[in-house]
Amino acid sequence: MKAQLPSIMLKNINGQSVKTDTLSNGNKPFIVSFFATWCKPCNRELSAIADVYEDWQEETGVKIYAVSIDKAQNINKVRPLADQNGWDYDILLDPNSDFCRALGIQMIPFVLICDGDGKIVYKHNGYTDGSENELLDKVRQLVQKEG
Repeated sequence: MKAQLPSIMLKNINGQSVKTDTLSNGNKPFIVSFFATWCKPCNRELSAIADVYEDWQEETGVKIYAVSIDKAQNINKVRPLADQNGWDYDILLDPNSDFCRALGIQMIPFVLICDGDGKIVYKHNGYTDGSENELLDKVRQLVQKEG
């Protein structure tokens, strides 16, 4: 049984409200990556993906939502970090870790992949150099199945 994303109201980096159970990518898979500005492996992972994100999108149409769990007093660091690293993701803010907790996430970096129906099909925590390729493989498999 594949799980849906829980329904939590977050804001995106531009201050608009976004309900997490409405995250989607037009029937294509998407990735939700939890990070914090102070989490070095998270930043390495998002930067590694940023280098190949355009290729991933061309090949699979995948979309990435990066969810910051920085506390309210650190939220102002999120956009500069994203800009500095060229992260062209939809960034959501989870300052009270509500979304994180609803998913039972203990530790970041934490990544999940949802299929075209928005169901969670894969979870992974921690980051080692190159593990972003595993994400792409999973997305490819989904695209082939759904295609």
